[in-house]
Amino acid sequence: MTPEPPWALLAELTHACPLRCGYCSNPVELTRRSAELTTEQWAGVFRQAGELGVVQTHLSGGEPLLRRDLPDLVAAADTAGLYTQLVTSGVGLGERRLARLAEAGLRSVQLSVQHAEADTAERIAGARSFAAKERAARLIRAAGLPLGLNAVLHRGNLDGLDALIRLAVDWGADRIELAHTQYHGWALRNRAALLPAPAQVERARTVVDRWRERLGGTPELVWVASDLLDATAKPCMGGWGRISLTVAPDGTVLPCPAAAALPGLDPPNVLRHRLDRIWRESTAFNAFRGEAWMPEPCRGCALRTTDHGGCRCQAYALTGDPARTDPACRHAPDHHLVRDLVAGPRQLAYAYREAQREGGP
Repeated sequence: MTPEPPWALLAELTHACPLRCGYCSNPVELTRRSAELTTEQWAGVFRQAGELGVVQTHLSGGEPLLRRDLPDLVAAADTAGLYTQLVTSGVGLGERRLARLAEAGLRSVQLSVQHAEADTAERIAGARSFAAKERAARLIRAAGLPLGLNAVLHRGNLDGLDALIRLAVDWGADRIELAHTQYHGWALRNRAALLPAPAQVERARTVVDRWRERLGGTPELVWVASDLLDATAKPCMGGWGRISLTVAPDGTVLPCPAAAALPGLDPPNVLRHRLDRIWRESTAFNAFRGEAWMPEPCRGCALRTTDHGGCRCQAYALTGDPARTDPACRHAPDHHLVRDLVAGPRQLAYAYREAQREGGP
């Protein structure tokens, strides 16, 4: 069966980043700057994405502001008919740079924030950055662009959630996304230090409920729960190869950002194959589409049409087999692995993400 076209593209323009967050889901083996797609190659990706049916692209990284050609990339995506959102730390976003991006066609900005207290935020990020974020938020609002604030939640910031939401409101966010850490890449390496206690999560959920009642929907407050602590599998990117695709800095095309870690997947590259062919015909994108690949209990479960068997990368990380039922699900044969993780010991410190220092485009 021919898959429906995707509607979203995650464009990982670079893995380079001024921050060193230990919860980063970028791969531990980061793509070097010299291997990144050129301006012209990215323009081709956006053109092909528009022809395929994609309607929006998230310009991400790493830190996309480290691409000096970012205004040209925004313009190329806009010309291709894509709604463009910049996903950024805010470090390096000045008034002139933002004006150039807006003129090129940038439609919205998602700004990351680690904590409401500057010292704690910078300890989590591994770099001085809080003042730059505050300034970036102010500039984005002054430019009239929609502002989303994203906070990745973990043991080190959950107890400060009330102040974090207040900060997002004070900074003028139109949307506040509170997303629990996804344990891939650097975050997987640091899982024992990042995984919160169940009681922490319940307290945080209460804080979110209270703020939702207070805000009345403006700004929008999004809580992305932890599948490990909810005992519920979540659909991988809306389902493997169903609604979105990721292009890594070197042109590797993936059904989800972490899929390169899966054994035997052999993901295609946009430098060698067209995006429409990759989406429809590649072995990588068809590997876990539909339901034929599903083992029991997924195949006979009513949830299979909504959770699509859960996260393939998490299944691999926990069991060594990407085709297993996601152990996050309470019905999974391997759910005891998640229970053991949640009940297990925690580490006090984590390894910071290693920064890329090589020059690039």
